[in-house]
Amino acid sequence: MSYETEQILKGYICPYCKNKTRMVDSIRIYKKKSYGLVSMCIPCNAYVGVHKDTNIPLGRVAKKDLREIRKCTHSYFDIIWKHGYMDRSDAYKWLSKELNTPFEFTHIAMFSKVTCEKVTNISIKLINHLNNLGIYGDK
Repeated sequence: MSYETEQILKGYICPYCKNKTRMVDSIRIYKKKSYGLVSMCIPCNAYVGVHKDTNIPLGRVAKKDLREIRKCTHSYFDIIWKHGYMDRSDAYKWLSKELNTPFEFTHIAMFSKVTCEKVTNISIKLINHLNNLGIYGDK
C-alpha cells in the first residue's frame, strides 16, 4: 500500500482532490450544535468523525453519498456483534479475513462504496446462515 493510500484511509488526505484534510469543529456541518472535531476537506465538503477525545480520524473522509452507504453497511454489520453472534473484535477479525485486508485497515469508515456493498452482502449472508443453523443472536 502506498503512503498516499494509507494517508487517505487514515483521513489525512482527501480521496477526491488529494488535498490535506483539516480538523474543524463539527458545528460547521451541523450548524446548531457541536459534536466535537471532524476531519474535513473543505473544498469537497467531505468529512469523517474522529475518535473520541482525540484528533485522530475514524477513517477516510467521504461525501454525503458514501457516508449514507456506510451507515447502511453498519446497520447490517453491527448486527453481528451487537446481537452477540461474535464480539466486536472478532467480528472485525472475521471481516478482515473475508475481505483479505489488513486488520488495521478493516473499518467501515475506511471503505469505498464497492467495499461497503461487499460488507453488507457478506454480513447478511452470515446472519442468514447462522439463523438457518438455529443460532440466533441475542445477548
